[in-house]
Amino acid sequence: MDRLTLAGKIGFGLGHVLNDLCASMWFTYLLLFYHKVLYFNNSYAGVILLVGQLADGLSTTFVGLMSDRPDNSWLCRKYGRRKSWHLVGTLCVIGSFPFIFLPCLNCRQSDEWAQLIYYSAFAVIFQFGWASVQISHLSLIPALSNCQNERTGLTAIRYSMTVASNIMVYLIAMAFFGVNKSNSLSSKDEETFRNIMLICVGLGALASLLFHLLVHEEPQDNRPDSDVVPKNEKSVSPGYWFTDPQFYIVGVLYMSTRLFVNLSQAYMPLYIQESLQLDTVYIAIIPLVMFFSGFLSSFLMKFINRKAGRKLTYLSGALVGLSACIWVYYGVGEVDPGRFFKDYGIFCVAALYGIGGSTILVSSLALTAELIGENCGSAAFVYGAMSFTDKVSNGLAVMVIQHFIPCLKCCPACKWYFRDVLFFATGGAAVLGGMSLLVLSPFQVGQRRRQPGSRDHQAEAATERTPLLNGGTSSASMSSSSQRSAASAAMMNGSPPQSLIKGTPPLPPPAVVNGNAQCDPVPPYADS
Repeated sequence: MDRLTLAGKIGFGLGHVLNDLCASMWFTYLLLFYHKVLYFNNSYAGVILLVGQLADGLSTTFVGLMSDRPDNSWLCRKYGRRKSWHLVGTLCVIGSFPFIFLPCLNCRQSDEWAQLIYYSAFAVIFQFGWASVQISHLSLIPALSNCQNERTGLTAIRYSMTVASNIMVYLIAMAFFGVNKSNSLSSKDEETFRNIMLICVGLGALASLLFHLLVHEEPQDNRPDSDVVPKNEKSVSPGYWFTDPQFYIVGVLYMSTRLFVNLSQAYMPLYIQESLQLDTVYIAIIPLVMFFSGFLSSFLMKFINRKAGRKLTYLSGALVGLSACIWVYYGVGEVDPGRFFKDYGIFCVAALYGIGGSTILVSSLALTAELIGENCGSAAFVYGAMSFTDKVSNGLAVMVIQHFIPCLKCCPACKWYFRDVLFFATGGAAVLGGMSLLVLSPFQVGQRRRQPGSRDHQAEAATERTPLLNGGTSSASMSSSSQRSAASAAMMNGSPPQSLIKGTPPLPPPAVVNGNAQCDPVPPYADS
Protein backbone atom coordinates (compact mmCIF):
# COMPACT_ATOMS: atom_id res chain seq x y z
CA MET A 1 0.00 0.00 0.00
CA ASP A 2 1.58 3.29 -1.13
CA ARG A 3 2.01 6.17 1.28
CA LEU A 4 -0.58 8.91 1.06
CA THR A 5 0.16 12.12 -0.79
CA LEU A 6 -0.22 15.51 0.86
CA ALA A 7 -3.37 16.17 -1.18
CA GLY A 8 -4.81 12.85 -0.02
CA LYS A 9 -4.12 13.68 3.62
CA ILE A 10 -5.71 17.12 3.30
CA GLY A 11 -8.70 15.64 1.51
CA PHE A 12 -9.09 13.02 4.23
CA GLY A 13 -9.11 15.74 6.89
CA LEU A 14 -11.87 17.60 5.02
CA GLY A 15 -14.08 14.53 4.93
CA HIS A 16 -15.43 15.03 8.44
CA VAL A 17 -15.75 18.81 8.47
CA LEU A 18 -19.51 18.83 7.80
CA ASN A 19 -20.02 16.42 10.68
CA ASP A 20 -17.78 18.49 12.93
CA LEU A 21 -19.54 21.77 12.18
CA CYS A 22 -22.97 20.25 12.78
CA ALA A 23 -21.82 18.35 15.87
CA SER A 24 -20.40 21.55 17.33
CA MET A 25 -23.76 23.28 17.01
CA TRP A 26 -25.58 20.14 18.17
CA PHE A 27 -23.67 19.73 21.44
CA THR A 28 -22.85 23.36 22.20
CA TYR A 29 -26.03 25.19 21.26
CA LEU A 30 -28.87 22.66 21.04
CA LEU A 31 -29.82 22.79 24.73
CA LEU A 32 -29.27 26.54 24.80
CA PHE A 33 -31.43 27.05 21.71
CA TYR A 34 -34.35 25.01 23.03
CA HIS A 35 -34.10 26.48 26.54
CA LYS A 36 -33.62 30.14 25.77
CA VAL A 37 -35.06 30.63 22.27
CA LEU A 38 -37.84 28.07 21.76
CA TYR A 39 -38.69 27.92 25.49
CA PHE A 40 -38.89 24.13 25.61
CA ASN A 41 -38.88 22.72 29.10
CA ASN A 42 -35.73 21.02 30.32
CA SER A 43 -36.99 17.46 29.89
CA TYR A 44 -38.16 18.01 26.30
CA ALA A 45 -34.80 19.46 25.32
CA GLY A 46 -33.15 16.42 26.86
CA VAL A 47 -35.53 14.06 25.03
CA ILE A 48 -34.63 15.55 21.63
CA LEU A 49 -30.93 15.10 22.32
CA LEU A 50 -31.51 11.60 23.73
CA VAL A 51 -33.55 10.51 20.69
CA GLY A 52 -30.82 11.81 18.42
CA GLN A 53 -28.09 10.03 20.38
CA LEU A 54 -30.01 6.74 20.46
CA ALA A 55 -30.63 6.98 16.72
CA ASP A 56 -26.95 7.69 16.21
CA GLY A 57 -25.96 4.74 18.40
CA LEU A 58 -28.18 2.31 16.50
CA SER A 59 -27.11 3.78 13.17
CA THR A 60 -23.42 3.37 13.96
CA THR A 61 -23.91 -0.34 14.61
CA PHE A 62 -25.97 -0.80 11.45
CA VAL A 63 -23.62 1.22 9.28
CA GLY A 64 -20.59 -0.49 10.79
CA LEU A 65 -21.91 -3.93 9.91
CA MET A 66 -23.16 -3.00 6.44
CA SER A 67 -20.12 -1.02 5.35
CA ASP A 68 -17.83 -3.94 6.25
CA ARG A 69 -19.71 -6.27 3.92
CA PRO A 70 -18.78 -6.52 0.25
CA ASP A 71 -21.49 -4.80 -1.74
CA ASN A 72 -22.18 -5.45 -5.41
CA SER A 73 -24.33 -2.37 -5.88
CA TRP A 74 -23.32 -0.13 -8.76
CA LEU A 75 -22.21 2.75 -6.52
CA CYS A 76 -19.99 0.61 -4.29
CA ARG A 77 -18.42 -1.22 -7.23
CA LYS A 78 -17.55 2.00 -9.03
CA TYR A 79 -16.92 4.36 -6.15
CA GLY A 80 -15.81 2.28 -3.14
CA ARG A 81 -17.75 0.97 -0.17
CA ARG A 82 -16.78 3.56 2.42
CA LYS A 83 -16.97 6.59 0.16
CA SER A 84 -20.44 5.46 -0.96
CA TRP A 85 -21.65 5.41 2.65
CA HIS A 86 -20.00 8.78 3.18
CA LEU A 87 -21.91 10.24 0.22
CA VAL A 88 -25.27 8.91 1.44
CA GLY A 89 -24.63 10.26 4.93
CA THR A 90 -23.63 13.68 3.63
CA LEU A 91 -26.92 14.05 1.74
CA CYS A 92 -28.91 13.06 4.85
CA VAL A 93 -27.08 15.60 7.02
CA ILE A 94 -27.53 18.46 4.55
CA GLY A 95 -31.23 17.66 4.11
CA SER A 96 -32.16 17.40 7.81
CA PHE A 97 -29.89 19.48 10.03
CA PRO A 98 -31.23 22.93 9.03
CA PHE A 99 -34.71 22.08 10.37
CA ILE A 100 -33.33 21.34 13.86
CA PHE A 101 -32.27 24.98 14.34
CA LEU A 102 -35.38 26.56 12.82
CA PRO A 103 -38.78 27.19 14.40
CA CYS A 104 -41.30 24.44 13.70
CA LEU A 105 -42.55 25.06 10.15
CA ASN A 106 -46.35 25.54 10.11
CA CYS A 107 -46.56 24.20 13.67
CA ARG A 108 -45.13 26.99 15.79
CA GLN A 109 -48.38 27.23 17.77
CA SER A 110 -48.84 23.48 18.15
CA ASP A 111 -48.56 21.63 21.43
CA GLU A 112 -45.04 20.96 22.64
CA TRP A 113 -45.45 17.19 22.26
CA ALA A 114 -46.27 17.68 18.55
CA GLN A 115 -43.22 19.87 18.08
CA LEU A 116 -41.20 17.27 19.98
CA ILE A 117 -42.15 14.64 17.38
CA TYR A 118 -41.32 17.07 14.57
CA TYR A 119 -37.83 17.86 15.83
CA SER A 120 -37.15 14.25 16.86
CA ALA A 121 -37.88 13.02 13.31
CA PHE A 122 -35.30 15.37 11.82
CA ALA A 123 -32.87 14.46 14.61
CA VAL A 124 -33.15 10.78 13.64
CA ILE A 125 -32.44 11.48 9.96
CA PHE A 126 -29.58 13.78 10.85
CA GLN A 127 -27.99 11.25 13.20
CA PHE A 128 -28.26 8.43 10.66
CA GLY A 129 -26.42 10.59 8.13
CA TRP A 130 -23.93 11.72 10.76
CA ALA A 131 -23.19 8.10 11.72
CA SER A 132 -22.75 7.10 8.07
CA VAL A 133 -20.17 9.84 7.54
CA GLN A 134 -18.38 9.20 10.83
CA ILE A 135 -18.02 5.41 10.50
CA SER A 136 -17.06 5.46 6.82
CA HIS A 137 -14.50 8.19 7.49
CA LEU A 138 -12.96 6.46 10.52
CA SER A 139 -12.79 3.09 8.78
CA LEU A 140 -10.81 4.69 5.96
CA ILE A 141 -7.86 5.24 8.35
CA PRO A 142 -6.67 1.61 8.46
CA ALA A 143 -7.76 1.10 4.85
CA LEU A 144 -5.63 3.96 3.51
CA SER A 145 -2.39 3.02 5.30
CA ASN A 146 -0.67 0.00 6.86
CA CYS A 147 1.70 2.22 8.81
CA GLN A 148 0.94 2.82 12.50
CA ASN A 149 2.80 6.15 12.45
CA GLU A 150 0.87 7.28 9.40
CA ARG A 151 -2.42 6.12 10.93
CA THR A 152 -1.66 8.18 14.02
CA GLY A 153 -0.86 11.11 11.74
CA LEU A 154 -4.20 10.72 9.95
CA THR A 155 -5.96 10.58 13.32
CA ALA A 156 -4.19 13.78 14.38
CA ILE A 157 -5.11 15.47 11.08
CA ARG A 158 -8.71 14.38 11.54
CA TYR A 159 -8.87 15.80 15.04
CA SER A 160 -7.07 18.97 14.01
CA MET A 161 -9.79 19.54 11.41
CA THR A 162 -12.40 18.77 14.07
CA VAL A 163 -10.99 21.46 16.33
CA ALA A 164 -10.58 23.88 13.41
CA SER A 165 -14.25 23.30 12.51
CA ASN A 166 -15.34 24.01 16.06
CA ILE A 167 -13.22 27.15 16.10
CA MET A 168 -14.94 28.24 12.89
CA VAL A 169 -18.37 27.74 14.46
CA TYR A 170 -17.44 29.84 17.48
CA LEU A 171 -15.90 32.59 15.40
CA ILE A 172 -19.11 32.81 13.40
CA ALA A 173 -21.17 32.74 16.61
CA MET A 174 -18.95 35.39 18.20
CA ALA A 175 -19.47 37.65 15.20
CA PHE A 176 -23.27 37.41 15.47
CA PHE A 177 -23.55 37.49 19.27
CA GLY A 178 -20.98 40.27 19.49
CA VAL A 179 -23.13 42.45 17.24
CA ASN A 180 -26.20 41.88 19.43
CA LYS A 181 -24.35 42.76 22.67
CA SER A 182 -27.12 41.37 24.87
CA ASN A 183 -26.87 40.01 28.40
CA SER A 184 -29.18 37.05 27.82
CA LEU A 185 -30.63 35.01 24.96
CA SER A 186 -34.32 35.26 24.01
CA SER A 187 -36.74 34.42 21.20
CA LYS A 188 -35.33 37.39 19.29
CA ASP A 189 -32.20 35.31 18.62
CA GLU A 190 -33.97 32.88 16.23
CA GLU A 191 -32.50 34.69 13.24
CA THR A 192 -29.00 34.59 14.77
CA PHE A 193 -29.06 30.80 15.18
CA ARG A 194 -30.52 30.40 11.67
CA ASN A 195 -27.68 32.39 10.10
CA ILE A 196 -25.01 30.50 12.02
CA MET A 197 -26.55 27.19 10.96
CA LEU A 198 -26.77 28.10 7.25
CA ILE A 199 -23.14 29.22 7.10
CA CYS A 200 -21.97 26.03 8.82
CA VAL A 201 -23.94 23.74 6.48
CA GLY A 202 -22.64 25.60 3.42
CA LEU A 203 -18.99 25.35 4.49
CA GLY A 204 -19.42 21.68 5.41
CA ALA A 205 -20.96 20.83 2.04
CA LEU A 206 -17.99 22.43 0.25
CA ALA A 207 -15.49 20.48 2.38
CA SER A 208 -17.31 17.21 1.66
CA LEU A 209 -17.12 17.90 -2.06
CA LEU A 210 -13.35 18.38 -1.83
CA PHE A 211 -13.01 15.15 0.16
CA HIS A 212 -14.71 13.14 -2.59
CA LEU A 213 -12.50 14.76 -5.21
CA LEU A 214 -9.15 14.29 -3.43
CA VAL A 215 -9.42 10.93 -1.63
CA HIS A 216 -9.26 7.73 -3.65
CA GLU A 217 -10.68 4.44 -2.40
CA GLU A 218 -10.03 1.45 -4.61
CA PRO A 219 -13.35 0.52 -6.26
CA GLN A 220 -14.43 -3.10 -5.89
CA ASP A 221 -14.39 -3.60 -9.66
CA ASN A 222 -10.60 -3.07 -9.60
CA ARG A 223 -10.03 -5.72 -6.93
CA PRO A 224 -9.21 -9.35 -7.72
CA ASP A 225 -12.56 -10.54 -6.42
CA SER A 226 -15.28 -8.08 -5.54
CA ASP A 227 -17.18 -10.67 -3.52
CA VAL A 228 -14.46 -11.21 -0.93
CA VAL A 229 -12.34 -9.03 1.31
CA PRO A 230 -9.19 -7.93 -0.57
CA LYS A 231 -5.89 -9.56 0.31
CA ASN A 232 -4.57 -6.34 1.80
CA GLU A 233 -7.70 -6.07 3.94
CA LYS A 234 -7.60 -8.83 6.55
CA SER A 235 -10.84 -9.42 8.36
CA VAL A 236 -12.34 -11.29 11.26
CA SER A 237 -16.01 -11.85 11.95
CA PRO A 238 -17.82 -9.40 14.26
CA GLY A 239 -18.39 -12.24 16.70
CA TYR A 240 -14.65 -12.59 17.26
CA TRP A 241 -14.36 -9.11 18.73
CA PHE A 242 -16.79 -10.03 21.52
CA THR A 243 -14.29 -12.66 22.70
CA ASP A 244 -11.40 -10.18 22.90
CA PRO A 245 -11.05 -8.51 26.35
CA GLN A 246 -9.22 -5.56 24.80
CA PHE A 247 -12.33 -4.76 22.75
CA TYR A 248 -14.33 -4.06 25.92
CA ILE A 249 -11.57 -2.16 27.71
CA VAL A 250 -10.88 0.12 24.76
CA GLY A 251 -14.65 0.57 24.37
CA VAL A 252 -15.03 1.85 27.94
CA LEU A 253 -11.99 4.08 27.49
CA TYR A 254 -13.40 5.59 24.29
CA MET A 255 -16.84 6.04 25.89
CA SER A 256 -15.41 7.89 28.89
CA THR A 257 -13.35 10.06 26.54
CA ARG A 258 -16.40 11.12 24.56
CA LEU A 259 -18.35 11.75 27.77
CA PHE A 260 -15.65 14.14 28.95
CA VAL A 261 -15.45 16.00 25.63
CA ASN A 262 -19.17 16.17 24.82
CA LEU A 263 -20.51 16.99 28.29
CA SER A 264 -17.98 19.77 28.78
CA GLN A 265 -18.94 21.13 25.36
CA ALA A 266 -22.69 20.92 26.05
CA TYR A 267 -22.79 22.42 29.53
CA MET A 268 -20.06 25.04 29.40
CA PRO A 269 -22.40 27.60 27.69
CA LEU A 270 -25.12 26.97 30.29
CA TYR A 271 -22.51 27.32 33.05
CA ILE A 272 -21.46 30.66 31.53
CA GLN A 273 -25.04 31.94 31.17
CA GLU A 274 -26.67 30.62 34.34
CA SER A 275 -23.84 30.25 36.89
CA LEU A 276 -21.35 32.97 35.98
CA GLN A 277 -24.00 35.16 34.28
CA LEU A 278 -21.59 36.53 31.68
CA ASP A 279 -22.64 38.31 28.47
CA THR A 280 -23.90 36.20 25.54
CA VAL A 281 -20.71 36.76 23.55
CA TYR A 282 -18.90 34.56 26.09
CA ILE A 283 -20.89 31.51 24.98
CA ALA A 284 -18.76 31.77 21.83
CA ILE A 285 -15.49 33.06 23.33
CA ILE A 286 -15.02 30.42 26.04
CA PRO A 287 -15.69 27.40 23.78
CA LEU A 288 -13.39 29.07 21.25
CA VAL A 289 -10.60 29.11 23.82
CA MET A 290 -11.28 25.44 24.59
CA PHE A 291 -10.96 24.30 21.01
CA PHE A 292 -8.12 26.61 20.07
CA SER A 293 -6.11 25.12 22.93
CA GLY A 294 -7.01 21.65 21.71
CA PHE A 295 -6.03 22.62 18.18
CA LEU A 296 -2.55 23.69 19.25
CA SER A 297 -1.98 20.59 21.35
CA SER A 298 -3.12 18.26 18.55
CA PHE A 299 -0.02 19.16 16.53
CA LEU A 300 2.14 17.62 19.22
CA MET A 301 0.23 14.35 19.44
CA LYS A 302 2.30 12.37 16.93
CA PHE A 303 5.59 13.40 18.55
CA ILE A 304 4.34 12.76 22.10
CA ASN A 305 2.85 9.40 21.11
CA ARG A 306 6.18 8.37 19.60
CA LYS A 307 8.22 9.41 22.64
CA ALA A 308 5.91 8.58 25.54
CA GLY A 309 3.52 6.00 24.09
CA ARG A 310 -0.22 6.19 23.61
CA LYS A 311 -1.11 5.05 27.10
CA LEU A 312 1.09 7.51 28.94
CA THR A 313 -0.11 10.28 26.63
CA TYR A 314 -3.73 9.43 27.43
CA LEU A 315 -3.02 9.42 31.17
CA SER A 316 -1.41 12.86 31.02
CA GLY A 317 -4.41 14.23 29.12
CA ALA A 318 -6.82 12.76 31.67
CA LEU A 319 -4.91 14.43 34.51
CA VAL A 320 -5.01 17.80 32.72
CA GLY A 321 -8.76 17.45 32.18
CA LEU A 322 -9.31 16.46 35.81
CA SER A 323 -7.42 19.55 36.96
CA ALA A 324 -9.83 21.68 34.91
CA CYS A 325 -12.81 20.05 36.65
CA ILE A 326 -11.29 20.70 40.08
CA TRP A 327 -10.62 24.35 39.22
CA VAL A 328 -14.23 24.84 38.09
CA TYR A 329 -15.51 23.54 41.42
CA TYR A 330 -13.05 25.07 43.87
CA GLY A 331 -11.80 28.08 41.94
CA VAL A 332 -15.01 30.10 42.31
CA GLY A 333 -16.65 31.34 45.48
CA GLU A 334 -19.83 29.78 46.84
CA VAL A 335 -21.77 33.05 46.97
CA ASP A 336 -20.40 35.07 44.06
CA PRO A 337 -17.50 34.37 41.71
CA GLY A 338 -14.52 36.63 42.23
CA ARG A 339 -13.34 39.03 39.57
CA PHE A 340 -10.18 37.02 39.00
CA PHE A 341 -12.10 33.91 38.01
CA LYS A 342 -14.50 35.84 35.76
CA ASP A 343 -11.72 37.84 34.11
CA TYR A 344 -8.92 35.27 33.90
CA GLY A 345 -9.66 31.98 35.64
CA ILE A 346 -12.43 30.88 33.29
CA PHE A 347 -10.07 31.22 30.33
CA CYS A 348 -7.45 29.05 32.05
CA VAL A 349 -10.11 26.44 32.80
CA ALA A 350 -11.24 26.50 29.17
CA ALA A 351 -7.65 25.99 27.98
CA LEU A 352 -7.19 23.02 30.32
CA TYR A 353 -10.45 21.48 29.09
CA GLY A 354 -9.31 21.90 25.50
CA ILE A 355 -5.83 20.45 26.01
CA GLY A 356 -7.10 17.54 28.09
CA GLY A 357 -9.94 16.70 25.72
CA SER A 358 -7.74 16.90 22.64
CA THR A 359 -5.07 14.68 24.16
CA ILE A 360 -7.34 11.88 25.35
CA LEU A 361 -9.47 11.91 22.19
CA VAL A 362 -6.52 11.58 19.81
CA SER A 363 -4.98 8.90 22.02
CA SER A 364 -8.21 6.92 22.30
CA LEU A 365 -8.73 6.95 18.53
CA ALA A 366 -5.13 5.87 18.01
CA LEU A 367 -5.60 3.02 20.49
CA THR A 368 -8.72 1.95 18.62
CA ALA A 369 -6.83 1.90 15.31
CA GLU A 370 -4.08 -0.11 16.99
CA LEU A 371 -6.69 -2.54 18.32
CA ILE A 372 -7.91 -3.13 14.77
CA GLY A 373 -4.37 -3.68 13.47
CA GLU A 374 -4.49 -5.21 9.98
CA ASN A 375 -8.12 -6.33 10.29
CA CYS A 376 -9.28 -3.51 8.02
CA GLY A 377 -12.23 -5.56 6.77
CA SER A 378 -13.94 -5.27 10.18
CA ALA A 379 -12.74 -1.75 10.99
CA ALA A 380 -16.16 -0.18 10.46
CA PHE A 381 -17.79 -2.64 12.88
CA VAL A 382 -15.24 -1.84 15.60
CA TYR A 383 -15.65 1.90 15.17
CA GLY A 384 -19.41 1.43 15.05
CA ALA A 385 -19.41 -0.46 18.33
CA MET A 386 -17.22 2.17 19.98
CA SER A 387 -19.44 4.95 18.72
CA PHE A 388 -22.57 3.11 19.89
CA THR A 389 -21.40 3.16 23.51
CA ASP A 390 -20.40 6.80 23.08
CA LYS A 391 -23.77 7.97 21.75
CA VAL A 392 -25.97 5.99 24.12
CA SER A 393 -23.96 6.97 27.21
CA ASN A 394 -23.96 10.66 26.21
CA GLY A 395 -27.70 10.66 25.54
CA LEU A 396 -28.52 8.99 28.86
CA ALA A 397 -26.15 11.27 30.76
CA VAL A 398 -27.72 14.41 29.28
CA MET A 399 -31.24 13.11 29.96
CA VAL A 400 -30.40 12.49 33.63
CA ILE A 401 -28.76 15.91 33.98
CA GLN A 402 -31.72 17.65 32.33
CA HIS A 403 -34.21 15.83 34.54
CA PHE A 404 -32.60 17.10 37.74
CA ILE A 405 -32.17 20.74 36.71
CA PRO A 406 -33.66 22.78 39.60
CA CYS A 407 -35.50 26.06 39.44
CA LEU A 408 -32.49 28.25 38.80
CA LYS A 409 -34.21 31.43 40.03
CA CYS A 410 -35.69 29.88 43.18
CA CYS A 411 -32.59 29.92 45.39
CA PRO A 412 -29.11 31.49 45.21
CA ALA A 413 -27.38 28.09 45.37
CA CYS A 414 -29.41 26.62 42.48
CA LYS A 415 -27.49 28.57 39.87
CA TRP A 416 -24.39 26.48 40.65
CA TYR A 417 -26.05 23.35 39.32
CA PHE A 418 -24.12 23.50 36.04
CA ARG A 419 -20.84 23.99 37.93
CA ASP A 420 -21.58 20.73 39.74
CA VAL A 421 -22.35 19.08 36.40
CA LEU A 422 -18.96 20.05 35.01
CA PHE A 423 -17.18 18.82 38.13
CA PHE A 424 -18.94 15.52 38.76
CA ALA A 425 -19.92 14.48 35.22
CA THR A 426 -16.79 15.44 33.29
CA GLY A 427 -14.48 14.75 36.21
CA GLY A 428 -16.04 11.32 36.69
CA ALA A 429 -15.53 10.60 32.98
CA ALA A 430 -11.84 11.50 33.26
CA VAL A 431 -11.44 9.21 36.26
CA LEU A 432 -13.23 6.37 34.46
CA GLY A 433 -10.93 6.80 31.47
CA GLY A 434 -7.88 6.65 33.72
CA MET A 435 -9.15 3.50 35.43
CA SER A 436 -9.76 1.87 32.03
CA LEU A 437 -6.21 2.72 31.05
CA LEU A 438 -4.86 1.04 34.19
CA VAL A 439 -6.81 -2.12 33.32
CA LEU A 440 -5.43 -1.95 29.77
CA SER A 441 -1.83 -1.36 30.86
CA PRO A 442 -0.82 -5.07 31.11
CA PHE A 443 -1.89 -5.61 27.49
CA GLN A 444 -0.08 -4.70 24.30
CA VAL A 445 -2.96 -3.34 22.27
CA GLY A 446 -3.59 -5.34 19.11
CA GLN A 447 -1.76 -8.42 20.40
CA ARG A 448 -4.44 -10.96 21.13
CA ARG A 449 -4.62 -14.04 23.28
CA ARG A 450 -6.82 -15.80 20.76
CA GLN A 451 -5.95 -15.43 17.11
CA PRO A 452 -8.63 -15.58 14.42
CA GLY A 453 -8.78 -18.87 12.60
CA SER A 454 -7.66 -17.69 9.19
CA ARG A 455 -4.44 -18.99 7.63
CA ASP A 456 -2.98 -15.48 7.45
CA HIS A 457 -3.44 -14.93 11.15
CA GLN A 458 -2.04 -18.36 11.98
CA ALA A 459 1.03 -17.52 9.92
CA GLU A 460 1.41 -14.18 11.68
CA ALA A 461 0.99 -15.83 15.07
CA ALA A 462 3.88 -18.16 14.22
CA THR A 463 6.23 -15.29 13.38
CA GLU A 464 5.32 -12.78 16.12
CA ARG A 465 8.23 -12.06 18.46
CA THR A 466 6.07 -12.29 21.58
CA PRO A 467 5.68 -15.04 24.21
CA LEU A 468 3.03 -17.57 23.33
CA LEU A 469 0.18 -17.78 25.80
CA ASN A 470 -0.21 -21.53 25.81
CA GLY A 471 0.93 -23.03 29.08
CA GLY A 472 4.64 -23.57 29.38
CA THR A 473 5.46 -22.63 25.77
CA SER A 474 7.82 -19.74 25.08
CA SER A 475 8.79 -17.84 21.97
CA ALA A 476 12.20 -19.47 22.08
CA SER A 477 10.62 -22.82 21.13
CA MET A 478 9.62 -21.57 17.70
CA SER A 479 11.65 -23.43 15.11
CA SER A 480 13.04 -22.09 11.88
CA SER A 481 10.76 -24.47 10.00
CA SER A 482 7.66 -22.78 11.43
CA GLN A 483 9.04 -19.42 10.35
CA ARG A 484 9.64 -20.75 6.83
CA SER A 485 6.11 -22.14 6.69
CA ALA A 486 4.75 -18.78 7.80
CA ALA A 487 6.63 -17.02 5.01
CA SER A 488 5.42 -19.63 2.53
CA ALA A 489 1.84 -19.10 3.65
CA ALA A 490 2.22 -15.37 3.12
CA MET A 491 3.59 -15.93 -0.39
CA MET A 492 0.75 -18.35 -1.23
CA ASN A 493 -1.72 -15.64 -0.30
CA GLY A 494 -0.11 -13.16 -2.64
CA SER A 495 1.67 -11.13 0.06
CA PRO A 496 5.49 -10.74 0.15
CA PRO A 497 7.39 -11.49 3.34
CA GLN A 498 7.52 -8.60 5.80
CA SER A 499 11.15 -7.93 4.94
CA LEU A 500 10.22 -7.19 1.32
CA ILE A 501 7.37 -4.75 1.98
CA LYS A 502 8.04 -1.42 0.30
CA GLY A 503 9.39 1.15 2.71
CA THR A 504 10.26 -1.44 5.37
CA PRO A 505 13.96 -2.29 5.68
CA PRO A 506 14.77 -5.99 6.09
CA LEU A 507 16.74 -5.16 9.25
CA PRO A 508 16.43 -4.53 12.12
CA PRO A 509 13.47 -6.67 13.31
CA PRO A 510 11.77 -3.83 15.29
CA ALA A 511 10.72 -2.37 11.90
CA VAL A 512 7.71 -4.69 12.16
CA VAL A 513 5.39 -4.23 15.14
CA ASN A 514 2.43 -6.56 15.50
CA GLY A 515 2.57 -7.34 11.80
CA ASN A 516 2.32 -3.68 10.78
CA ALA A 517 5.08 -2.09 8.71
CA GLN A 518 6.49 1.05 10.33
CA CYS A 519 7.01 3.80 7.77
CA ASP A 520 9.53 5.65 9.89
CA PRO A 521 12.70 3.93 11.15
CA VAL A 522 11.90 4.64 14.81
CA PRO A 523 11.49 2.34 17.80
CA PRO A 524 7.98 0.96 18.40
CA TYR A 525 5.66 3.04 20.52
CA ALA A 526 6.02 2.47 24.24
CA ASP A 527 2.90 1.03 25.80
CA SER A 528 3.66 1.97 29.38
